[in-house]
Amino acid sequence: MTAFDYVVKEERVHARPAGFLVKEAANFKSSVTVSKEGKTVDAKKIFGIMGLGFKAGDIVTISAEGEDEDKAEAALEELIKTIW
Repeated sequence: MTAFDYVVKEERVHARPAGFLVKEAANFKSSVTVSKEGKTVDAKKIFGIMGLGFKAGDIVTISAEGEDEDKAEAALEELIKTIW
């Protein structure tokens, strides 16, 4: 399992950037999750992502587990830095 933390910089994360995350996560065979304040959701499901209600200052943990977890983590970390 690999994971990284990210501090959200956007005032509020809307559906479009959340959709980018979901689309990128779907490219990997690994299980990818997003966690905030003890709540964890599947990163391949937009309603789960939106349900976390990210806003500026929130610490988000992205985790990947599976055969391509290293590639998933690297790609998602790069994406998150550009959209959130």
